[in-house]
Amino acid sequence: MTANCTNAPDAVPSDAGVAGVGVLLSFIITAGISLVLSASLIFQEARSRNSSSESVLRRKLLNSYSDQQILTGIGLQSIGLGKVSSMVPYHFFLVWMLSLLSMAVHNATLLALARDFRRDWVLRWMRQLLMLANLVLSCVYGVYVLRAVERGINDSTFPVSCVWDAATPDYPPSGNYALSFAGTIVVIAGNVLIFALSTWYLHARTQRFYVVLQVVGLLLMTAFAIGATVRVAYLADAFASGTPIKLSDDGERQWSFGQLLSVGMLVLPLVSVVEILRGEIKCAPPVAMVYDDDKGVLLGEGGSGSGSEGEQQELRARSNPGVRRAADFQPNPLWGSQTNLFKK
Repeated sequence: MTANCTNAPDAVPSDAGVAGVGVLLSFIITAGISLVLSASLIFQEARSRNSSSESVLRRKLLNSYSDQQILTGIGLQSIGLGKVSSMVPYHFFLVWMLSLLSMAVHNATLLALARDFRRDWVLRWMRQLLMLANLVLSCVYGVYVLRAVERGINDSTFPVSCVWDAATPDYPPSGNYALSFAGTIVVIAGNVLIFALSTWYLHARTQRFYVVLQVVGLLLMTAFAIGATVRVAYLADAFASGTPIKLSDDGERQWSFGQLLSVGMLVLPLVSVVEILRGEIKCAPPVAMVYDDDKGVLLGEGGSGSGSEGEQQELRARSNPGVRRAADFQPNPLWGSQTNLFKK
C-alpha cells in the first residue's frame, strides 16, 4: 500500500496489536518478573559465592520469561517494519520502546545466566543471534525515529515511511527538539555499546571482577527498563489521558481476545516450573563457583566435587587458577578453544 505523504488525516485508527493494553502489560509484567529473578540470582551468588540447587527453578523461569520477551520483541518490531506505510510515528515509537525494554530484560538475564550459556555453544550462539537481530531492528527503528524528529513529523498522523518522502511537508521543530534529537542518538549509540559489551561478556573465557560487573550491569539494565516503561506509560493511549495524536477510536483500551491472550501467555513459563516440581522434567543444577584470585572456575560435569575425580579436579583448580575444566566453556566446533577466541 502506498502511503499518503501530502495530506495528514485529522485522526488515525488505534492499533491494539502493538499498543493495546494487554500487549503493553504483558511486556511490562514480564520485564518486572525477569528483573526481580535476575537480581535474586545475582545477589544470591554474590552473597554465598555458590550457586545453590534451590535456584534451579528460578533459573528455568527466568530463562523462559527472557526468551518469551526477546522473541516477542523481535516479532513486534518485524510487524512494525512491515507496516511502515500505514503505521504512524506514535505507534512506531511505542514499538521501539518495547524493543528497548526487551533488550534490557535479555541483558539482565545474560548477566545472571551467562555461565549456563557458556557451557553449551549452541545455546550461547543462539543468544548471540537473538541479540544481533534485536540490535539491527532497534537501530533501524532508531534511524526512523531520528529522521521523524529531524523533519518535525514525529507527532503527526503521516505514516512513518513518509520520513523519507520529499513530498512530505516539514513541520517547525517542537520545543524539545534538541533533547529528542540528542536523546535518540544517545540511545542508538548506547544500544551498540551494550551489544558489544554483552557479546564480550557472553564469550569471555576468563572473568575478572565478575560480581561487580553483574551488579553494575543489573543496575544499568534496570534503569534502562524503568525509563522505557515510564515513556510507554506516559505516551500510550492505554494508560495516558492524552496522546500526541488524535485516535479515532479507543481500541487500545479495550480488553479483546488478543489482549487477554497476551497477558495469558505469562502463565506458560509456570507450567514448566510445575513439571519440574512434579519430577517430569530434569534440569541440570546451576554452575558452582570456586573463587581464587578473582577468577571463577566452574565445576566439571562429574558433579559438584563429589567422588575422587571431582575432588582431584577441585584440587587442581584451586592450586592452578589458570587451569579451566571442560565444563567451563564449550567452544563452537568451527573456531576457538577453551582459552582463546580465535585459536584452536
